[in-house]
Amino acid sequence: MLTKGDEYPIHQTPEPVAYAGSDRNFYDRYFYNGYNQDGSVFFAAAFGVYPHLNIMDGAFSVLMDGVQKSVFVSRPLGMERMDTEVGPMRIEVTEPLKRIHLHLNETEGLAAELMFEGRAFPIEEPRFNYRQGPRMLIDCTRMTQNGRWEGMIRVDGKTIELRGKSWQGTRDRSWGVRPIGAQDSQPLTPVQMPQFYWIWTPTNFQDRSMFFHVNEDGQGGAWNTRAVLAEDGASTEELVHLNTPKMNVDYAPGTRRMESAELELTDGMGRPHKVTFKPQSTFLMKGIGYGHETWRHGAYHGEQLAIASETFKPEEASWQDPSNLHIQAISKAIHEGPDGETSEGIAAYEQLFLGPHAPSGWKDILDA
Repeated sequence: MLTKGDEYPIHQTPEPVAYAGSDRNFYDRYFYNGYNQDGSVFFAAAFGVYPHLNIMDGAFSVLMDGVQKSVFVSRPLGMERMDTEVGPMRIEVTEPLKRIHLHLNETEGLAAELMFEGRAFPIEEPRFNYRQGPRMLIDCTRMTQNGRWEGMIRVDGKTIELRGKSWQGTRDRSWGVRPIGAQDSQPLTPVQMPQFYWIWTPTNFQDRSMFFHVNEDGQGGAWNTRAVLAEDGASTEELVHLNTPKMNVDYAPGTRRMESAELELTDGMGRPHKVTFKPQSTFLMKGIGYGHETWRHGAYHGEQLAIASETFKPEEASWQDPSNLHIQAISKAIHEGPDGETSEGIAAYEQLFLGPHAPSGWKDILDA
C-alpha cells in the first residue's frame, strides 16, 4: 500500500516506510522524464540517496537535435536523508503522490525549473526480487506515475518554456537493494553468464496513460510484470489492471535495439487491447548515471561537492558498449482498444537486454 510517506527518501527496506532494516546496497531514488508532443525534446533526471554509502547524487540530461547534454552532481550525505539538495540540484515534494518540484541552477549550460503533476494515482509495481545464484542482486519496490510538466529548461542559453498540457512525462520512486557504488570485489561462484531482459513502457495518451513492464528470464518466462491503464484523475481503486500481456519485439538488424514493437493485452472483461511502438530517437540512460563508468549511482567522488558534465550523440554510440545497453527510445505509440477506440501518444520505451533470451534467439551476452 502506497502512502504519503513513500514520497520521501527515508525507506530502510524494500517495504513501504512503516518497516525498517539495513543493507550496504540500499538506495532511495527519484527518476523523471519529460517530452513535448512530438518527442523532439526529451529530458530526464535521477536523484539518489544511499544511506549506507553516505552519498547523495543526481543528474539532469536533455536530448534535442541529436545531442544529449548531461550534468552530474554528488556530495557526502552527512547522514541527513531529508535534505534533498546536491549543490545546484534540488528535489521538493510539493504534494505527496501528486506534485513534485525539480530545480537545477545554471550548471555547465543546463538549468531547469520544473513542476510535475500526476495524471492519476501512482502505480505500485510488484516487488522486484532477483538473485544471481545465492546472491540477492535486486530487492526493491517502485511506484510509477505519468503526468504533465510546467516550467522551463535552459540549454546553452536557449530557454524552452513548458506550458499547458503539451509537455508530458513519467516519474518514479524506487527504494530497496540494487547494485550501487563500487562493484563487489568478491566474485560470485560458480561463475554465471549475466542475464537481464527488461522492458518498461510508460505511455502518455491524450486523456489517459498506460503502464507496462516485464522482466524475463533466459527462456522468456516473465518473473515480474504489470500492465495498467489509467484514466485522468483515476484513484487507486479506479486503475484498470490489464491481463495476459505479450510484447512482440522486432529488432533493428544486427542489434538488440527495438525497431518496432506490439503489446497485446486483455482487460477484465476479456476485451483485447493493443499498443504499437515506433522509436523516433534514443536517450542514453548513462546520461543520468545508469551504467555510467564514472558517474554511476552511488559512486564516491570525494569529501566535497563534485560536479561534471558530458555530451553524447546517441545515434553515433555503439549499442554493444555495455554503458549504452540501457536506453529509453522516445517512441510514437498507438493504443487500439475495444469497439475501435484509438489513441495516439508518446512512450519512453526503456530497454536493457543482456545475456541469453530464447524468444529473441540470443544465446550469448551480446549476440544479435
